[in-house]
Amino acid sequence: MLVISNAHAGQILFLGAKKTGTTAGGIGKYTAQHVELQSGSGPGRHESLKVLGIETSCDETGVAVYDERQGLMSHQLYSQIQTHSRFGGVVPELASRDHIRKLLPLVQLSLEEADIAGAELDAVAYTAGPGLIGALLVGGTVGTGLAVAWGIPALPMHHMEAHLLAPLLEPDPPQFPFLALLVSGGHTMLVDVEGLGRYRVLGQTLDDAAGEAFDKTAKLLGLPYPGGPALAELAKAGRSGQFALPRPMLKKPGLEFSFSGLKTAVMLEVRKLEASGPLSASDRADLANAFEEAVVDTLVAKSLRAIKQTGRDRLIVAGGVGANTRLRQQLGAALEKSPVSVYYPRPEFCTDNGAMVAFAGLLRLRNGAQGSLSVQARARWTLEEL
Repeated sequence: MLVISNAHAGQILFLGAKKTGTTAGGIGKYTAQHVELQSGSGPGRHESLKVLGIETSCDETGVAVYDERQGLMSHQLYSQIQTHSRFGGVVPELASRDHIRKLLPLVQLSLEEADIAGAELDAVAYTAGPGLIGALLVGGTVGTGLAVAWGIPALPMHHMEAHLLAPLLEPDPPQFPFLALLVSGGHTMLVDVEGLGRYRVLGQTLDDAAGEAFDKTAKLLGLPYPGGPALAELAKAGRSGQFALPRPMLKKPGLEFSFSGLKTAVMLEVRKLEASGPLSASDRADLANAFEEAVVDTLVAKSLRAIKQTGRDRLIVAGGVGANTRLRQQLGAALEKSPVSVYYPRPEFCTDNGAMVAFAGLLRLRNGAQGSLSVQARARWTLEEL
């Protein structure tokens, strides 16, 4: 149980007192009206539903308010990169403590930016899993406490479902059904999406996720945390064709992924080079280029295979690796002459954020979700369990 101090308890009871004159300064308005929803008004109290989204699954604290008609009203995000960079990776206990410190102030800022009081909301949606259990408990406890204080439902949300729905935040969103490539630090999977809550996982990683392989390879090359973006940046200076790295599982049928062997192949190349002395700047860049090229080739090939298998003419790409420039370019080139359209969330919605949680919560609320007063946190939780 998370014990909240009297000062914080006071914040929970009175958080979100409406302040006049505040606006959503610079935040775009993206509506959910294009999404095909089931009939019924759901448990909301207003004609246009408003949901507060809370994301605390790992090392980013995200809070947002989404309005069914006006779109995204506010969007706050705090990254813990500086906290974890000295350790070369996320320290779960430190992540949880940072969420405790930052979450309520971000909720207050988000409500002020949206110019709304907590009691005017229709629900609080929070990430319940998968993720770091301690971090999830912070978001779940605070989210449920706020919902109780405001007399509205608390909706426990699936982290990967929120990522999957993130492209629908864009001005030109895809319609159901579609194929989804979800690539992040913890997950790599292809999902056939028939509609909200109707997901069929076609294939997923058997070991390291693509984002995890990026981070581990970056560490082998001596790059700082977070390694994925640093490696992608270094790869721009590298030369293609200098190292022959494998394309995992492309010669096998099916849609499963595996990136552990690719990471090992880079490690062997590093050891071979270091036998003659320290890695040169050009060697590091060439290896980064070769690694990124191998990952992207694999993701693109598997996506094309899934499109052929399912017959879908819409593909969405989401998750942190979905922001990778080479992945977007190669998918675009591969599908340029096909009838398949590709959709991405903007880079700020590829990484963990509260906007995707608020939006997913709104869709669930409109489709009849009742919420729960029991705090939910699940370190492991498959999409198919939804």
